Amino acid sequence: MSTASAAAPRTGSVLADLLPASRTKDIALVVGGAALTGLAAQIAVPVPGSPVPVTGQTFAALLVGAGLGAGRGFLSLALYALVGMAGMPWFANGTSGAGGASFGYVLGMLLASTVVGALARRGADRSVPRTAGTMVLGSAIIYAVGVPYLAASAGMSLTAAVAAGLTPFLLGDALKAALAMGLLPAAWKLIGRKG
Repeated sequence: MSTASAAAPRTGSVLADLLPASRTKDIALVVGGAALTGLAAQIAVPVPGSPVPVTGQTFAALLVGAGLGAGRGFLSLALYALVGMAGMPWFANGTSGAGGASFGYVLGMLLASTVVGALARRGADRSVPRTAGTMVLGSAIIYAVGVPYLAASAGMSLTAAVAAGLTPFLLGDALKAALAMGLLPAAWKLIGRKG
C-alpha cells in the first residue's frame, strides 16, 4: 500500500472526522452548525406572492449535513429547530416559534441534513456528479416536508403551495447546488494533497 493512499481520507469519513476526535469538538461542531444555519437564515429575500423567502438557510443545512455527517448534522439542525421554537429569533427574517408557514422547511432541513450526512459518509460529497445528486436529494426532502406543511398552515391547496413554496426557489437551489458541487469536492482534493 502506498503512502499517498494510506494518508488519503477513506470513504466512511466526513470532513469533520479529519479533526482530532473529542467530545468537546463534537459539541462545538453541533453548536457551530446550528449557529451557521441561524446566520444563513438571516440572508433572506422576499418572494412576491409567497410567505416563504429565499434564504441561505437550506444551503447551510445541507452543508452542515455533508460536513458533519448524519449524527452531528441531525443534532445541529435539531438544536437549531428547538432553540428557534423556544424563542431565539434565528429562523428566516429573524422569526422564531413553530407556527409559521415556513416551519415545515425547518423540519425538512432536519431530515435532509441527516440523509445528506449519511450519503457524505459513503463518499457522496467527493465528486461533482455525486455532490450534485446529493444536494438535489437533500433539496427534494426539504420540499417534501415544507410544501405540504405550507399548504396546511396557510390554508392553500397543494397546487398553490407548490406555486408559492417550490417553483420560485428552483433557480436559487440550482445555484446553491452548483456552489456545493465546487466547495465539497475541492475541500476533499485539497485534503488529499496535504495528506
